[in-house]
Amino acid sequence: MNEPTLTIRRGEAIAPHLEALAELRIRVFRDYPYLYDGDPAYEAAYLGRYAENPASLFVLAFDGDDLVGAATGQPLVDEVDDFRTPFEGAGIDPRTVFYYGESVLLPEYRGQGIGKAFMAEREAHARAGGFEITAFCAVERSDDHPRRPAGYVPLHGFWRSRGYERHPELATSFRWKDLDDAEETDKPMVFWLKALRP
Repeated sequence: MNEPTLTIRRGEAIAPHLEALAELRIRVFRDYPYLYDGDPAYEAAYLGRYAENPASLFVLAFDGDDLVGAATGQPLVDEVDDFRTPFEGAGIDPRTVFYYGESVLLPEYRGQGIGKAFMAEREAHARAGGFEITAFCAVERSDDHPRRPAGYVPLHGFWRSRGYERHPELATSFRWKDLDDAEETDKPMVFWLKALRP
């Protein structure tokens, strides 16, 4: 295992890496708290929206030729209704917000500062684009969820250390199929925000 290198891609420049990124998302999101039973067709459509958007950003982490981590973002105004509507309802103009799609990293590469680099690259991109807020949302599971691993610690402390705050008034739900479930169900999602100051 080598020290990963970070590469920036925008819009359609991600095309050669879409298949590997879809596989990475499915692999990482199988773990708690997402428990996502990966759907290649959904991945193709989801990542295709980002790839077709010239204002999107992909930060990729490679170990040699292997994709081991990735973080994405795009203007919130280009996101689906489920993510825009809570902001509009709170009187926040989606045009002022840069939205982080995800940050995924294989477990063996965690704790090396890559997550911080993912945050920093996307924040720098948002500042350069004149956005006032960066935001992402995270699934929330009950403390007694049967699949919650012993000793599980959520990433709240890391996110707060990067300047993000949880905003429970900005909430939504999103559907996917959990592992071992027969069908998709709604999952509660709460947004975390950071105000970008000049």
